[in-house]
Amino acid sequence: MELLSNLGAGFASAFSPITLLYCFIGVLLGTVVGVLPGIGALATISLLLPITYHIPPDAAIIMLAGVYYGGQYGSSTASILLNLPGSPSAAVTCLDGYPMARQGRAGVALFMTTVASFGGAMFGLAILVLFTPTISELGMKFGPAEYFSMMLLGLVAASTLAGGAPAKGIAMVVFGLLLGMVGTDVNTGVARFDFGFPELTDGINLVALAMGVFGVSEVVSSINNIPKEDKSSKVTLRSLIPTRDDVRRSVAPMARGSVVGSFFGALPGTGAAIASFMAYAVEKKVAKDPSRFGNGAIEGIMAPETANNAAVQTAFVPTLSLGIPGDAVMALMMGALIIHGIQPGPTMISEQPALYWGLIASFIIGNIMLVILNVPFVGVWASILKIPYRVLYPAILVFIALGVYSVNNNTFDVYMVTFVGVIGYVMAVLKFEAAPLLLGFILGPMMEENLRRALLLSRGNWNTLVDRPISAGLLACSAALLLWTVWGFMRRPGQPVAERVAADVPVAPTEAVRPGTAP
Repeated sequence: MELLSNLGAGFASAFSPITLLYCFIGVLLGTVVGVLPGIGALATISLLLPITYHIPPDAAIIMLAGVYYGGQYGSSTASILLNLPGSPSAAVTCLDGYPMARQGRAGVALFMTTVASFGGAMFGLAILVLFTPTISELGMKFGPAEYFSMMLLGLVAASTLAGGAPAKGIAMVVFGLLLGMVGTDVNTGVARFDFGFPELTDGINLVALAMGVFGVSEVVSSINNIPKEDKSSKVTLRSLIPTRDDVRRSVAPMARGSVVGSFFGALPGTGAAIASFMAYAVEKKVAKDPSRFGNGAIEGIMAPETANNAAVQTAFVPTLSLGIPGDAVMALMMGALIIHGIQPGPTMISEQPALYWGLIASFIIGNIMLVILNVPFVGVWASILKIPYRVLYPAILVFIALGVYSVNNNTFDVYMVTFVGVIGYVMAVLKFEAAPLLLGFILGPMMEENLRRALLLSRGNWNTLVDRPISAGLLACSAALLLWTVWGFMRRPGQPVAERVAADVPVAPTEAVRPGTAP
């Protein structure tokens, strides 16, 4: 009864005209910046932060939060239509979303991602309301050793994204780890692998890396293979309706993605990007036919989209209840709270109940607004594919350059995305997946930092990784998953081991399958 009364008070606060207005402004801006590749919620919230000085605290936080979770809805649009991830968490959506668009199913993909986003967000909100104390307590049990082991499990799982070639998956993970090491060492302050470029002392720009391996490489690959007519450009109301098979295949991935996203979102330092990659890896593992992934499998967009939206909602758990920001966006949100004299932490719920429950209620209202905003515009977004390719591809490159430049206002990042795009094209020709590389790049620095922290706390004793039960369990899961993957590859029926190894040898460039198209 107390929970219902708290929610009732929250809705009473959230339904005030001023709060509804700023909630709508936030989700609308979030959708727009999500659709535009490279801008992202972080830059938008940074620009909006000075405005919050002049509006009420609850309306300010609700608007900024709307930009954050609204961006997750919009970020899948460019991933599906143009193979450009609107945010790092939407990068994995490119793997199956873009092939669906090329098969004439762009409307279905966009509609189903809206459904997945709403479902994941509602599940994450239910977790946020019901289990905040429990999740906070679980997050408090994670120390450096546990975080290292969990991220190692994520990297091992990432190797399974390589479409049945574990060696290639592991190679891409290692390549991502190497790229993640570029920059200044957080422990010693020494620049590593900067090759004399001052711009690399802060590391490689994640936006440049994601757009290069997905966007630029796709444009380069398509230069000599521009289709005369694309079925995906014919968008009608009927084309937006999923088939019964689509619905049947989507239910279980949504459920699993919601659980994965809620778990990783509630852990400080993980975030929506890791949740979406992990959800995709889980779906590939439980699928009866993993070869469908990467060729337009509906599960490949439903699971990660559900996971990243659930993670965005539960990311508020450590921020609001522990005062620990889970990522850079949450750090900005916490800064906005502090600016208005509100201290996030264990006492926030008791000291600021109206703000806390009003924020929760606004999340529910905002997600409903996003569905109302996104569903009618599915056909509008899909009509982008009607633009002639001789106009669309140069426009894509312009948007990539503008998006990358806007992150740091640095022309070096434009050169970087061009260089990475060439590497991405070579990877596509040689049939190396980009998803494990991105996850290795994201997790690598955090994994290194937590490993070194764990060893410092234990005075160099490596046993600390197995002495702690949660860490030991995660390491055991990593070993079991790796053995399972290698064993399944070696025992694949109907094909000798020598032929399977030979199958991993890259094909010649003229025989390569163009990225984003079905083989």
